[in-house]
Amino acid sequence: MDLTFWKLALERATKTAIQAVVLAIGAAQGANLFALDVKNVLGAAVAGFAVSLLTSLASLNFGPKDSPCLISEPVTPASLPAAPEIGSDPFEVNK
Repeated sequence: MDLTFWKLALERATKTAIQAVVLAIGAAQGANLFALDVKNVLGAAVAGFAVSLLTSLASLNFGPKDSPCLISEPVTPASLPAAPEIGSDPFEVNK
């Protein structure tokens, strides 16, 4: 494990903690911030951070070397078909 691994793993864990906070706030009595239980929100953040970090550590032997990622190759979205030209009939079927 090198510094890059720890940077990537901590970034993932931080994002997960923030997502857990947003989820906990959203689930708290209709997002009433005055009735918010801070202990529960912080608990969710810590739990999300810890689980994410442990998942990154567990994936060390499965993905690329010194990476918290399980996927060895970058995934790119499928290319979308070209948009019709301006002024053309969008319902015209090209044969």
